[in-house]
Amino acid sequence: MKLKTVMAAAIALNMVGVAAASAAEPQEVRKEMMEKIGKAMGGLVGIVKGKTAYDAAVVKTSLTTISETIKGFPDQFPKGSETGHKTEASPKIWENFDDFKAKAAKLGSDADTLLAALPADQAAVGAAVKTLGADCGACHETYRLKD
Repeated sequence: MKLKTVMAAAIALNMVGVAAASAAEPQEVRKEMMEKIGKAMGGLVGIVKGKTAYDAAVVKTSLTTISETIKGFPDQFPKGSETGHKTEASPKIWENFDDFKAKAAKLGSDADTLLAALPADQAAVGAAVKTLGADCGACHETYRLKD
């Protein structure tokens, strides 16, 4: 019976090790997170530009995605992830991490505020996009490298 327990524990530890080894690098995770936020913004911009009709469900889903995704975003910038992989992250992030986190928190807070008072028409979505776009721009101007 002990041998079975030991073998099961060894297999479980091996599986955990494999899972940890195959976990995505932070550079990859943060890129995926930004793409997710970009897609959510795209849904809102589509409404603003009249390419898609106002849809409260799209607005709610987009704002929820932005809110939830940005909250974990700063966690994807551990020391040591400044280089490697193709990244647009500026070294300024690690030099002024508190400001970087504050900018991410502002985007999350603004998304939460907009979500609570869900924009009810195209014009309100336009105002929301202006607010969120300013938050994104403030961070990108300082902390994103341009090609």
